[in-house]
Amino acid sequence: MADQPIAVVAGPDERGLGEELAALGVEIRRIDGLVTAETLTEAGIEAADYFVLTDVDEATGIPIAKELNPDVFAVTYAERSLPEFVAGVSDLAIDPDLMDPAMVAAELYHGPIDE
Repeated sequence: MADQPIAVVAGPDERGLGEELAALGVEIRRIDGLVTAETLTEAGIEAADYFVLTDVDEATGIPIAKELNPDVFAVTYAERSLPEFVAGVSDLAIDPDLMDPAMVAAELYHGPIDE
């Protein structure tokens, strides 16, 4: 990770995962609307440590993000499951009803709590 890790957060973030990551010192860059190669590039995906997707309807953004930055850690934080064609590309999928944003942010930033 760089001095200050970067997370590109795409989709609505009503539960505040972006804010929780920011509180840990992660720079947040947001994409509102369609997740495309252009919007990912504009958000700086090439330098990002994390790609956080909260809108499963934009799941095709995961393989695009991975193509632009193979090292980015792709996380889906949404109630709905990812489409099968994208599920294998995502590094982690979390249901917000099972894990609150503070815990997810801590896990992403510090690694698993039980390590």
